[in-house]
Amino acid sequence: MNVSSVQPPFVNPSVPFTGSIQGGLQEGLQITVNGIVHQSSETRFVVNFQTGFSDQDIAFHFNPRFEEGGGYVVCNTRQRGTWGTEERKMQMPFQRGNPFELCFLVQSKEFQVTVNGDFFTQYSHRMPFHKVDTISVTGTVGLTNISFQPPGFWQARAAPMTQTVTHTMQSVPGQMLCNAVVPPVMYPSPTSPYFTPIQHAVHPGKRIAVSGTVLPSAQRFHINLRSGSDIAFQINSHFDENSVVRNTRINGSWGTEETYLPGSMPFSRGQNFTVRIMCEVTGYKVAVNGQHQFDYNHRLLDLSAINILEVGGDIELIKVDA
Repeated sequence: MNVSSVQPPFVNPSVPFTGSIQGGLQEGLQITVNGIVHQSSETRFVVNFQTGFSDQDIAFHFNPRFEEGGGYVVCNTRQRGTWGTEERKMQMPFQRGNPFELCFLVQSKEFQVTVNGDFFTQYSHRMPFHKVDTISVTGTVGLTNISFQPPGFWQARAAPMTQTVTHTMQSVPGQMLCNAVVPPVMYPSPTSPYFTPIQHAVHPGKRIAVSGTVLPSAQRFHINLRSGSDIAFQINSHFDENSVVRNTRINGSWGTEETYLPGSMPFSRGQNFTVRIMCEVTGYKVAVNGQHQFDYNHRLLDLSAINILEVGGDIELIKVDA
């Protein structure tokens, strides 16, 4: 998988889910699964890396089991319909009702697994990983995002969780590493907004920054803090109206728009900008280019479920810190 064929993420897929891995697994490929563990009577969920949409050949079966006494995680391989010897990790890094970020890094000899930014386990290959071309997820979870980070872009650099990109935002599929920084990447012709996980979700004290350049012919661009299909907080700049509209969408319904600004429109066509969002107990504080612009009270109160940042519209994105 090279830069010209970066696979876009699967966004808000329903579970059970099965999707193709473009080009199959390669050494250095990292796949990140973001979701939430449901509060339900089910006691398990599964992530499988397999050959095709059949479950007869599964190179890596990752299976958290919520049992009495804290639970554990089973890892295994299935070849020609026959399971191998289980490997059990007697720890449970997931909690019911809580969001998670689960990352799988393909190495030459094993898979390395991190959960919420912390190393969890490694699993030695029992069959050639290049035969894997499909990921499936089943069980007691909801998914917000499955993203793919190509080989060669996973090395950590200076500041954690900062991504620099150079592309036009009318389009770009989002990619994000766990505990890593992505070097500048030129993406192919974009077809969707940019999505990236919010590290550790939204919480009081959380800061998010988005920097970019407004296109000379810009009409609109937006920044969304998402919880699944809900948009907890949208900042939508309308250049045809010289306004910045704020709103929330829950269960498909938009609330009441807020448009008041203390001064003039803070964004200008053709100009650079930096938006900083600060989450506080009662709501968000938003500054543009170092100047406070407005506050916005929380309408979606489960902050821990707000774990995806989306940016789209008529801008060129420079840097995201989520």
